[in-house]
Amino acid sequence: MTDRVDDEEELLFMSKLDFGDFPSSFRGSAFRPDDPGYAEARTIWNCRTMDAGPAFIAQCADTDDVVTAVRYASDRDLPLALRSGGHSTDGAGMPDGAFVVDLSHLKAIEVDPASGLVRVQPGVTLGVLDAATQKHGLVVPSGTVTTTGVGGLALGGGLGFNSRRFGMTVDNTVAYDMVTVDGRRVRADLDKNPDLFWGLRGAGHNLGVVTSFEFQAHQVGPNVHSGLILYPLDQAEEILTALDAHMAGASRALTVDPVLLPAPPMPGLPESLIGVPILILVVVFTGDPATADEAVEVVATLGTPMVNTVGPSTWLQTNSILDVIAPPGRRNYSKGGYIAALTPPVAAAFIEQMGRAPAPDGPGVSAAIAFQAVSGAVHDFDEDSVAFSRTGAMWLWEAVVQWDDPARDDEFLAFTAKALASVKPHVLSNSYVNLTAHQGEEWLRGLYGSPRKFRRLQALKAEWDPRNLLRFNKNIEPASGTGASV
Repeated sequence: MTDRVDDEEELLFMSKLDFGDFPSSFRGSAFRPDDPGYAEARTIWNCRTMDAGPAFIAQCADTDDVVTAVRYASDRDLPLALRSGGHSTDGAGMPDGAFVVDLSHLKAIEVDPASGLVRVQPGVTLGVLDAATQKHGLVVPSGTVTTTGVGGLALGGGLGFNSRRFGMTVDNTVAYDMVTVDGRRVRADLDKNPDLFWGLRGAGHNLGVVTSFEFQAHQVGPNVHSGLILYPLDQAEEILTALDAHMAGASRALTVDPVLLPAPPMPGLPESLIGVPILILVVVFTGDPATADEAVEVVATLGTPMVNTVGPSTWLQTNSILDVIAPPGRRNYSKGGYIAALTPPVAAAFIEQMGRAPAPDGPGVSAAIAFQAVSGAVHDFDEDSVAFSRTGAMWLWEAVVQWDDPARDDEFLAFTAKALASVKPHVLSNSYVNLTAHQGEEWLRGLYGSPRKFRRLQALKAEWDPRNLLRFNKNIEPASGTGASV
């Protein structure tokens, strides 16, 4: 592996390149900082990094373009960043000084209704994927915000409303087509490059440029039950702890994701409560409609609701229910991790933090603490079956902030740090790479669950990216002396 220059020297080196020799065979669009269209090309969902300036953006039109761009960067030892949907908490899709391989225009989808196999390119967003699969009554287990790109989500894990029923996205991935950092095309599945296949399912952002995913879809919808149940904050501790016990034995078709946040305007909610911290349960039931009312009623009676909107819906409506609290064009950040249980001390600590949250910064949610269930079918898959880790986790939590004024950066970032500190003794050492900002090297080494798994990933990194060109991410350094150059 070549020695890394420090960040300042690297930025200076990249800024001096004019990329005048970039291949004319490239069919997509290429952007330098002074080019028309550069500002639009570098804009991503998370505007917290809006001042970052990539050195070059290769907006690929097809897989041949990916090969061209990657070979160009590789031949010059240029560090690569990858952009698909641009939803990275750390802004990893458009970092300062990077050579960006932009995959957002790779949007092909193929659905085989007979087998349930779905082939998807990385620029496809989850809403578009759902629309294509629902034509056949199918769903690929994925995330909960429709503008998220398939690429980043499916390489890191993929947690959503169907995870309790079918597992994570990585558990339902059956093959990858990938361009290596030196520009070769390879396939990874259980038979071809099985070690790479293992690593791509949870740490794929470190190993190569995936140009297509093959997923196993499942029968869901179009009709489901879903909605929101709102409670006052003074009921939150009792409800969260009761929910923890209830979900341990609940139907896998039921997902209930709690959120502590300032109350948004909505029908039936008194105006005096708007902006006041409350508890919302996001309820989704995808099982037998005949049992839906009973399953939902048990959840509703964990407390005394102020508003209950749960009822018949469609899957497409259901999996867009959180879009309103994750709009593009704002400054975003989050910190979080796994917890084993929503015990009274954990619930009380989170509720206390919500009382100290920053005041709203314009319309929409300013600060929230959100939970996602990591139970049911998620634990049907062995810890060592994929790079993604899940041991001991029953809930994923995040302190999520979004705001507009850069002058309030420190205030909002401090809220996430204080929320993490308040429950630190209860947070597991393993975690989910996608839904938190980087928390340092010690955290990274525990992220994948065991020292042995991390060493295996270091060896894979040394084999597939020995020069660490893919380092604009939660980066795994190659193990020295263990990998062969690809």
